[in-house]
Amino acid sequence: MGPSPRLTFATIIPSVNRARIPILTVALTYVLSVLVGILMVDFHVQFALDYRDQLVNQAYNGSNATINALQSGNRLPAALSDFSGNLFLGALPNTIAGVGIITAYPLVAYRGWIGGIVSVDQQHLSRLAQPSEAIYYLATLLLQLVPYSLAGGAGVMLGLSFYKNHSNPQVPKWIGLPRSAVMDVARIYCLVVPLFLVASLWEFLMA
Repeated sequence: MGPSPRLTFATIIPSVNRARIPILTVALTYVLSVLVGILMVDFHVQFALDYRDQLVNQAYNGSNATINALQSGNRLPAALSDFSGNLFLGALPNTIAGVGIITAYPLVAYRGWIGGIVSVDQQHLSRLAQPSEAIYYLATLLLQLVPYSLAGGAGVMLGLSFYKNHSNPQVPKWIGLPRSAVMDVARIYCLVVPLFLVASLWEFLMA
């Protein structure tokens, strides 16, 4: 018997459990790519340092709504802007890419690498050298990577279910995708959304 079509809190954990292997592989990809990014900037690999500076400068000198709100002292609007960006520009594309299974992992690795190279400040000094900065950086990273791993893993799970069942007429479908797997993704997003909100509130209200 497949999973219940209902969207309730009691069905969220079983949905996560069914997607646990894709979620764990996505999480492992994030962790490894973050470590690569951290090591590259710690060993002063010029490409990584230049890319870090380019990203940060673009964010602070452009039309980034989150940064603009932060620079104006509006921390809560900045957090909410960051939350919406993480959800709609980060997590959802990860989930959609996950349907292609293999296509998810380069995107995951890139995002994790970015998280690693910003472990140094504008002077290229490691934020991990000072306990308070290290705790803030690592906590922010963890709070973000958990929902990103859930979102990416949910997409991979959906892709695996599609390729396994696409030719089986007995499996109920929704726009060509197995309905039970789509419902699992929806349930997992019941965790993804509040976790991203917590991550953004922590990042911008605790800074």
